[in-house]
Amino acid sequence: MSDIAHQIWDMKYRFKRGDGTPVDGDVAASWARVALAAAQAEAPERRRDHALEFARALAGYRFLPAGRILAGAGTGRSVTLFNCFVMGTIPDSMDGIFSHLREAALTLQQGGGIGYDFSTLRPKGAAVEGVGADASGPVSFMDVWDAMCRTIMSAGSRRGAMMATLSCDHPDIEEFIEAKRKPGRLSMFNLSVLASDRFMAAVKEDAAWQLAFGGRAAKTLRARELWDRIMRSTYDYAEPGVIFIDRINRQNNLAYCETIRATNPCGEQPLPPYGACLLGSINLAKLVKNPFEENAEIDLAALAALTRTAVRLLDNAIDVSRFPLEAQRAEAFAKRRIGLGVTGLADALIFCRTAYGSPQSLLLIESWLAALSEAAYRASAELAREKGAFALFDAEEYLSRPFIRTLPDDIRAAIAEHGIRNGLLTSIAPTGTISLFAGNVSSGIEPVFATTYSRRVLLPDGTQREETVSDYAVEAFRTRFGEATALPDYFVSAQTLAPEDHLAVQAAAQKYIDSSISKTINVPATISFEAFKDVYAKAYELGCKGCTTYRPNAVTAAVLAAPATAAPDDSEEPPLPLELPPPRESGGIVYMTKPLDRPDVLLGQTYKIKWLDADHAFYITINDVEKDGRRRPFEVFINSKNMEAYAWTVALTRMISAVFRRGGDVSFVVDELKAVFDPRGGQWMEGHYVPSLLAAIGEVVERHMIAIGFIARRGDTEEQRRAVAVAAEGAPARLCPRCSSPSFVKLEGCDSCLSCGYSKCS
Repeated sequence: MSDIAHQIWDMKYRFKRGDGTPVDGDVAASWARVALAAAQAEAPERRRDHALEFARALAGYRFLPAGRILAGAGTGRSVTLFNCFVMGTIPDSMDGIFSHLREAALTLQQGGGIGYDFSTLRPKGAAVEGVGADASGPVSFMDVWDAMCRTIMSAGSRRGAMMATLSCDHPDIEEFIEAKRKPGRLSMFNLSVLASDRFMAAVKEDAAWQLAFGGRAAKTLRARELWDRIMRSTYDYAEPGVIFIDRINRQNNLAYCETIRATNPCGEQPLPPYGACLLGSINLAKLVKNPFEENAEIDLAALAALTRTAVRLLDNAIDVSRFPLEAQRAEAFAKRRIGLGVTGLADALIFCRTAYGSPQSLLLIESWLAALSEAAYRASAELAREKGAFALFDAEEYLSRPFIRTLPDDIRAAIAEHGIRNGLLTSIAPTGTISLFAGNVSSGIEPVFATTYSRRVLLPDGTQREETVSDYAVEAFRTRFGEATALPDYFVSAQTLAPEDHLAVQAAAQKYIDSSISKTINVPATISFEAFKDVYAKAYELGCKGCTTYRPNAVTAAVLAAPATAAPDDSEEPPLPLELPPPRESGGIVYMTKPLDRPDVLLGQTYKIKWLDADHAFYITINDVEKDGRRRPFEVFINSKNMEAYAWTVALTRMISAVFRRGGDVSFVVDELKAVFDPRGGQWMEGHYVPSLLAAIGEVVERHMIAIGFIARRGDTEEQRRAVAVAAEGAPARLCPRCSSPSFVKLEGCDSCLSCGYSKCS
C-alpha cells in the first residue's frame, strides 16, 4: 500500500481495541473480519463456505464494501453498517421538529449520513396558531440541524453529512437557493431543489410559477426567473443541486408502496421516510484483461460472478447490521434495498484504450453496466428462491415497473415464480476514500481527476499535510512503459472534459441503475454563465434523475487540487486547477483522530462569573497549548461551590476539553454555548444581555480565544486582528475599562482600546 492508503486503512477501517491496540494485523485480516461477519447471516453449516467466497471477492480490492461495512462489520460495536438514511417526514410543529432533530442526532452518532425534506415546514412569516407568533421558516431550522451535526462530528472521526431538499413551489425556495452564499453557513448540508416535471415544463415555456404552502398562494413569478436563480447560485458556489423528483418516483421499482421526497447526502440513494441503504462497489479496474492492448476488455464472466457474491454479501449485511432507530430497521427489512455499484470505471476505460465521454466509451459503459444489472437481478431472484422475497413484494405491481420491464425474459420469469430478495439493487456512489484506499482508482463513474494531484490530509494536531497522489491507471502505464513515455490521448481527465462528456456518461449509466448516481459535473472557473446555465436542463433532457456541478469558487473549499500546468500552444488561457467540493466527495478529507498530547505544563487563565440565582461564583480555567508557534485552547475546567451544578459542570468540562484536544477549528464551541437560552431568563452582564449561564461560559471561552489570537473579534478590521494577536502572545487578556472588550493593548506607550478608541497614557 502507498503511505496514504495505509493511513486511511489504519485510521478509518482498521479494527482497534479501545486503547488503540490493533486487532487487524493487516488488510487481509480486515477482509476476513468483514467476510466472517457477513457469513453469520447464513445457515451454520454454510457459513464457512460463504465466508471464503466473500473473502475471495474482497481480496485484491475487487469488491469494495462501503466504509461503514469495512469499519464496523465484525467489531461488536454499536454502529450501523448502512451509509445512507433518509429520515422521517418532519411534522409542522415544534414538538415534531425537535423529536426529529433527536432522531437525526442518533443516526449521525452511529455513522449514517442522512437526508431530510424540509418542504413540510410552513414558510417564514406564516402564523403559528395558538401562540401569536410567526414561523421562522424551514431554512432557520436547517441552521439548528447544521449546528447539531457539527456538534456530533466533533466527538468522532467521521465528518457528518446531510442532505436538505425543498420543493420548487415552497414559498421559501428563494431563500433556500441562496442559503449558502454566506461562507460557513449550512456547511454540514448539501442542498437540492426538488424539481417537478411541471416545473421543468414551466421553465421551458417561460410560464408563470406559483409558490404556495398548504393550498395558500404566497407569490407568483416566472419559472425561468426561479430557474436562473438556481443556476446562478450553483455557478457561484456549487449549490444547490437539483433532483428530478417526479422521474424518481415514476421509475421507482417500489412506487406502489412508497413515495420519495429526499435522498441521502450524495444523491445516489433516493429513499422513502426512514429508508436505508447499504453500499458497495465492484472495482472495474481490476477486471480488465490485457490492459493497454488492442484486445483489452472487461472479463464479463468474472464481473457476473463477482456481482453475484456482492449481492449476497450486501443482503447478509442487512441482517447483521445494527440500526439507530427501530423505524429504520423495519423499513430496511420490509424492502431489503441494497446499492451495488462500480468504481474504477474511468481507469477501466483507459486500460481499454478508450477516452472517457467518447461514443466508444458510452458503448462500453452500457455493456458493462447492463451485465452488472442483469447479474444482480438474477442473483437476487436466486436468493428469493432460497431465502424468500422481500416482505412487501407484490408480483403484479413489481413486474409492471418500468425498470423491471427492461430486464431479460428469463429474469422476469424467475421473479414471477419466486419473487426477488431485494426491492432495488443498484446505485453508483462516490467512492473517494475507498477508491484511494484501493490504490487510487478513479472514483465511482467520475473521470480521472488528474494524472497526478495533491490531496490534503488532516493530521492529529489539526494541521494539514499535502500528499502527492498518482492515478492507478497512470501508475500502471508508467510501470509498464517507463516514466519517459508520453501518456496516450485516451488519458483524459476532469481538467479537459466538457460538461457534455460528463452528462453523456451519467445518462448512459442511469439506463442500467435502478436507483440513482452520485456524479459531479466539473467545469472550469473561466466558463461563462451563458455556457453554464443549461447544464441542469440538459441533464433533465438526457433522462438523469438529478444533477450537481462544481465550478471553482471563493466560497467552497477543496480537498483535491491538480498541479498547475503550462497552457498548450494553441490555448488562449491556461487550464485552471479544478477542485472537487467536499460535500460531494464523501470522506474526501482524511481525519486522523488521535487527540493532541498533553504537555506537563500549560499556560492558562482563570475567569470568574457570578450568576444571579447561584449562591457561589463559577471559576472557568482555560489552558492553552502552543502548536506551530500559535496558542490554541487545550482544556477547560469549571469549578464552583454550587453542588447542584457539580454534574453538569464536570460533564461540560470533559466534553469541551475532548473537543479542544482533537485539534482543528474548535471555535464553533463558542457559538453552540452562546446559543443556549435559559427558560427562566438570563441577566445583564457588562452592558449586554446574556441569555443563560452556559452562554456566559461561552462568552468567557470566546474572550479567551480572542485574547490568545486564536480567533478574531467579530467586526474587527484586519489591522485590529493583527494587533490583538500580537498583544496576546504570551499575555492574558486585558479588558477595556469603558467597553469591556479584550482589545486593550499598549501602543506607543499608551494603553489603548482597539475597539472603542479609549486610551490613557501610562
